[in-house]
Amino acid sequence: MISVKILGTGCKRCNNLETQVRELVKRNAIEAEVEKVSDIRQMIGYGIIATPGLVINEKVKSTGIIPKDDVILQWLKESKNE
Repeated sequence: MISVKILGTGCKRCNNLETQVRELVKRNAIEAEVEKVSDIRQMIGYGIIATPGLVINEKVKSTGIIPKDDVILQWLKESKNE
């Protein structure tokens, strides 16, 4: 199962990314656990300085942006093979 973490304190962009990822996972029947991380200490541990952050299988994939659906799907598909 793929581990997905959305890093953010609750801003609109963070919430939008979480919704987007959850919908992509559901729509594409991807086995993934999606978790929202809002604890500042945990976010700092990933080394991000801008939110939202997207972490897939403990690898930071993006910070400060909302990636396009096709990019997120590609990352998720690549993560299946790890």
